[in-house]
Amino acid sequence: MTAITPDTLLAELHKAADAVSSLAAKLTEADVPAPSVLPGWTRGHVLAHITGISNAMARQLEYAARGETVELYDGGYDGRTKAIEMSAGHALVQHRADLDSALERALRAFDSLDADTDAGNADAAGAAGWRAPISYRGGVVLDGGLALWRELVIHASDLNTGRGPETWSRPFCEHLFTFLAARVPEEQKLVLQPLGLPPVTIGTGRRSTVISGMLTDVAAWLAGREPSLGSLRASAAADGVDLPELLPWPSGVPAK
Repeated sequence: MTAITPDTLLAELHKAADAVSSLAAKLTEADVPAPSVLPGWTRGHVLAHITGISNAMARQLEYAARGETVELYDGGYDGRTKAIEMSAGHALVQHRADLDSALERALRAFDSLDADTDAGNADAAGAAGWRAPISYRGGVVLDGGLALWRELVIHASDLNTGRGPETWSRPFCEHLFTFLAARVPEEQKLVLQPLGLPPVTIGTGRRSTVISGMLTDVAAWLAGREPSLGSLRASAAADGVDLPELLPWPSGVPAK
């Protein structure tokens, strides 16, 4: 699988942000309260969430630049949820303004990074690079960039505008294979077999299941989304079986 470098990630963040902005620009006022792909969430909820995570990740980098860390959301998971509910019903013009501002803030923070700066050579003032510590998952700025990439790409599909998982790139799908290995139950081992590509094994359990299909369908299923190309198949010992149950999405915000 292709490694995601800071330069590659930065380009992908810009592409994903442009895609989200483009989709938001095509929405009408009547689209905002309409259902998204996510159960119980309108498109307004999804827009509010994208705005919230973009601002939250920008704040992670802004604090890291001073050699400090801060929780992802004010008020933790409860604060995140309340902010989404308060903003979901905003008028479309407000959603667009908030979204554009948040995306600009986040991209500005990532654009300001020196790809050669890491936690090992940051100066005494805490100059931040891609390896500077952040509170998100107890990781570094690179982890925050990958998280924002996931949020932008997946939630662009969740807006339910016709841009589904079939648009996800190969590097993005392969990144999801690695990140979402945490969803494999302890007793399971999944052999992901995207059509025409090398297999990827995730999980270390003794019960082995082969998941085959188009690359984007495999990634969508692993991400808890509906595969859009209908190609997904599961087999064990060469026999067709039901798709296995997965563990919850690994949340970066602990619930209280």
